[in-house]
Amino acid sequence: MGIYCNYSSNIIKFRNCVTKLTKQCHTTMLYNNAHNLTRSNVTGEHSSMNNILTCEDIFAKNRFIPVVILDDIEKAVPLAKSLLAGGISVMEITLRTQNAFKIIELIANEAPDMTVGAGTILTDDDYHWAIKHKAQFIVSPGLTSGLIQISRDYDVPFLPGAITPTEVMQAISLGFKHVKFFPANGNGGYDTLKSLASPFPQIKFCPTGGITLENAKKFLDLPNIAGVGCSFLANPALIAANEYDKITALAKQAAALL
Repeated sequence: MGIYCNYSSNIIKFRNCVTKLTKQCHTTMLYNNAHNLTRSNVTGEHSSMNNILTCEDIFAKNRFIPVVILDDIEKAVPLAKSLLAGGISVMEITLRTQNAFKIIELIANEAPDMTVGAGTILTDDDYHWAIKHKAQFIVSPGLTSGLIQISRDYDVPFLPGAITPTEVMQAISLGFKHVKFFPANGNGGYDTLKSLASPFPQIKFCPTGGITLENAKKFLDLPNIAGVGCSFLANPALIAANEYDKITALAKQAAALL
């Protein structure tokens, strides 16, 4: 009986070891594939270290970042082109739908004038898959040690989330100059961000959550706001109804505020 128990115990340990190794290999493969792809973009014949995109570059292109929740692949490119027609050339596809990765890659391929990023990045695998599918920047609602490490392995802008003074101080200590402030409307919004400007002049925020066409200018006028994340520029009802002309009109109204 003792020999049998020891044998069974060893089998279980072996299976657990194989499972762990398989997961590690999967993650390593994702990293290597995405890492090699990104590095080739940087060190390729027509590239140089001087033209690597940064968060500052992204906000210089557009201070409005449409935050998109989309699962219908067929609507991806028309949406991107309608935003471009309205003067918005940056968009964030959140990883909240099954087809988010495919949509990111499709927009990157079919609407090259659009800078498309991946949002709601929560895990290491999210980060690797987003890069593999041609995300040009990464957005997370928080800041973890794993995401920090991965962000240093890619020449792709990373916008982590920070709300409290402690989180903001951590981001600053790690060298970040831009952070996402989410959800803005649930954490004091304008008043909190205004209060953070004086003690933290070295960092810029991108408030997201509760930003509308009517209140966006108020946020953007604060000295510590780099840009705003907003869902009204990717209104689900307008997308569902294929009313892309209305999305273009909203984009023009937003762009006119700047």
